[in-house]
Amino acid sequence: MTSQAKTQIEQAIEAQRNRQFYAAYPENPKAYAEDANAKGLESFQKYLNTDFTGIAENPHQTRVGEEVSPYMMVGLGVQYPFYEAEDLVTYARNAWPAWRNTGVEKRAEILVNSLNNIAERFFEIAYATMHTTGQSFVMSFQASGPHANDRAMEVLSLAYQELNRFEKSVEWVKPMGKFDLKINKTFQPIPRGISLVIGCSTFPTWNTVPGLYASLIAGNPVIVKPHPKSILPIAIVVEEIQKALLEAGLQANVVQMAPDTLANPITKKLAEHHDVKLIDYTGGSAFGDYIESLSGKITFTEKAGVNSVILDSVNDPQAVFNNIAFSACLYSGQMCTAPQNIFVPETGISTAEGHLGFDDVVAGIGNAIKGLVENPKMGPYTLGAIQNDLTVNRVDEAKKYTQVALDSIPVQHPDFPDARMKSPVVMVTEASNVEVWQHECFGPAVFVVKTKDSISSLQLAAKSASSLGAITCLCYTTSEAFRDEVAATMNEAFTPVSFNFTGAAFVNQHAAFSDFHVSGGNPSGNAGFTNPEYVNRRFVWVGNRFA
Repeated sequence: MTSQAKTQIEQAIEAQRNRQFYAAYPENPKAYAEDANAKGLESFQKYLNTDFTGIAENPHQTRVGEEVSPYMMVGLGVQYPFYEAEDLVTYARNAWPAWRNTGVEKRAEILVNSLNNIAERFFEIAYATMHTTGQSFVMSFQASGPHANDRAMEVLSLAYQELNRFEKSVEWVKPMGKFDLKINKTFQPIPRGISLVIGCSTFPTWNTVPGLYASLIAGNPVIVKPHPKSILPIAIVVEEIQKALLEAGLQANVVQMAPDTLANPITKKLAEHHDVKLIDYTGGSAFGDYIESLSGKITFTEKAGVNSVILDSVNDPQAVFNNIAFSACLYSGQMCTAPQNIFVPETGISTAEGHLGFDDVVAGIGNAIKGLVENPKMGPYTLGAIQNDLTVNRVDEAKKYTQVALDSIPVQHPDFPDARMKSPVVMVTEASNVEVWQHECFGPAVFVVKTKDSISSLQLAAKSASSLGAITCLCYTTSEAFRDEVAATMNEAFTPVSFNFTGAAFVNQHAAFSDFHVSGGNPSGNAGFTNPEYVNRRFVWVGNRFA
């Protein structure tokens, strides 16, 4: 391994060990070349209405592509090679032996090189993400660029540790009295087989690269099955991995793209194929449950969750309302970590400025959202655009069964007048109205749930996390005793809690090398970024003995 790659991995390992802030790739766009933004935009524009040719192509009959920009509301026109599931598996099977027999050090070097080359294309990936997901440009840059690369480096370096945990060759000596019994032993981490990584439409690289890099470093070939509406960002990533493989004298088919269409999906054909042994999945719970039910597969899922906010007592109510508003507005609530249900006692909450009744709390949250949305310098860029019409329809349907405290406010993006935009709807409901709030309403929707008291709020949040899943929980309290009770109760539901966040700390954000994303302990998913189990299940230690 080159000294540069070795240093990068060692720095990542140390960051994981101490859990302090560490960024392998800077998140500020200004940290990159002055002309990188313009070049990235130009590169993105060249893709429009053309065949994507960056990925190595095998024989195929047709091309597919149905991505639509949520900002321009027109098709991108990018076309990708389409392959049948059986062909993809065959190509992966043929490429596997050489990759499996490539040493861990060399595999790590190749993958680190690919990440460094991806970093040269962050702006290009940002525009591809923006115009497939609806994320703002800044979020697209950070989430699909440096943050995704950090998550990939995190999992790569963790797997590197685990793959080198044990000695590969030893002379084992057992004293037997008058003689010693000597046996030479070798130990090898054997990759499990073909890996399928199923991407989502909202975070096509951030959610995809952990499983992709975890399987690759373990020696498994990977088939990436992107969402049909969000292919281009991860296609650029796969292109750079293939380039790094080819430069090392290996086959590009170690990692393949499997684009399909909504009308002709191939996901189940791939998932059910006998030779596919590992499956990573991000998306809705129904399909995630199906993935988890497949026999003979090792699965890593991130599914739907219902995230809660518990409001008990606060010091600065306006700071709290502003924080909740930003978390609810960020990317129009289309983040798996976004808060949905805000539990507020019917008597209201105590603050350092005096008591606030329930209606005052609802008004405070609504006014904070309204103020952010109507701010021309913040609103459009915080909200971004809605990825698809189903999200809009889902929120509109929920309004029929609640008291709407704040309806969606018309917003027009200054650069894209046709953008599909929708600000959060604040809805009020009773705790007993479980059919309204006790399910995921993915998108710009906030339910303020009136409860008996703070203990009831906690019980409802914990029950929801245990039965429906939760990735995050946000709690505001000035009571140390209640804080400890919330932490213990929610942690028993395998849900992390963020306490009293104001200012620049937001519940939506999970930092690589420090925060575990999805605990794997409740129905929101069975795996998390990134703990040893996430990588260890992708290979098996096998020992041989020689007399």
